[in-house]
Amino acid sequence: MTVRTALIYSPDFNRFSYGREHPFKVQRFRLAYELMDAYGLLKQPGARIFDCKPAEEEDLLSFHSHGYLAKLKEFSSSDEPRADFRYGLGDIENPVFRGLYDWARLGAGGTVEAARLVTEEGYDIAFNLAGGWHHAHRSRASGFSYLNDSVIAINKLLAKGKRVVYLDLDAHHGDGVQDAFYDTDRVLTISIHESGIHFFPGTGSEKETGSGKGKGYSVNVPLREHTDDALFMKAFDEVAFPLIAAYDPDVLVTQLGADTFRTDPLTRLEITTHSYSYVVRKLKALRIPWVAVGGGGYENINVARAWTLAWAIMNGVDLSPRLPARFVRTIQELGYPNRMLLDAMHWAEDDDRNRALDAVEKSIEVIRKKIFPIIIGPYG
Repeated sequence: MTVRTALIYSPDFNRFSYGREHPFKVQRFRLAYELMDAYGLLKQPGARIFDCKPAEEEDLLSFHSHGYLAKLKEFSSSDEPRADFRYGLGDIENPVFRGLYDWARLGAGGTVEAARLVTEEGYDIAFNLAGGWHHAHRSRASGFSYLNDSVIAINKLLAKGKRVVYLDLDAHHGDGVQDAFYDTDRVLTISIHESGIHFFPGTGSEKETGSGKGKGYSVNVPLREHTDDALFMKAFDEVAFPLIAAYDPDVLVTQLGADTFRTDPLTRLEITTHSYSYVVRKLKALRIPWVAVGGGGYENINVARAWTLAWAIMNGVDLSPRLPARFVRTIQELGYPNRMLLDAMHWAEDDDRNRALDAVEKSIEVIRKKIFPIIIGPYG
């Protein structure tokens, strides 16, 4: 049976800039789309490409405060340098620029549309490239994130009576999403990320497990620097996969950040396309209605490769390990030397790997004791 898939992409994703020196480059959306096109992935049976509209303010207010949205609108309408650090706006991390509010609303609208397509239009999978802004809080921008699209879309799903798993594969802890649902059992949040002990946003320990009715429904697997492919797959297989299966959600929402890759300039994990593809394949095998969003990634070709692989897997397509010649010519002009889509499985250096292995095994042990009895049962 052909899987029905939807890719959310708008040319307007690429219209704005955080600034020349900022690590987040909107160019990555276009590169991912062009690589998908070069592989012929935009004309697959059962697949459709959808543009999107900015999210409605009513939807934004399901999470964000009136005051914060008013400040975003105010700053977005001016070319003058502006800042309000109460709201996390205007520093090096979260710059202010003309059109910011509309641009952020567009990304949020893409995730809301993905959720609608999955729940109302019969699509099995919907992937919004410009989603995944998991650090945005109710009244504060953080970590390049202004509007928390996943929270907004999940709130729409909850209003329809759906139970949701949110799985975050970004190198950074999905703190904004976790905080939004910390006290409910209707959303199971799982984040596999680089440990926050010496890394932004400084959260995401195994001890953060939820409160009240949500106790046991926030799950974190903090990974030590130099965690490699095998250890990343271990964390997924021994924590995320059994918890998702046991919770049996109506909808799976997954943040597919590509900043876990070993050549990302801002992170210290050592995974490759090998474990990234492995995880995406196992998620598809669950056959749960699936909303996927983009996320981090600060080496543009890594992002393009990762999201192209994800979209290919979603559509059941195997790709050549070599990048298409047309795409190679495009990126050559931009100064990128890449030729390969796929990486070989990577193993970290022995000492680094042993420390990372010890850390992940301790995390898994804690989660099995604290979380599994709640989600899976006493014999899980």
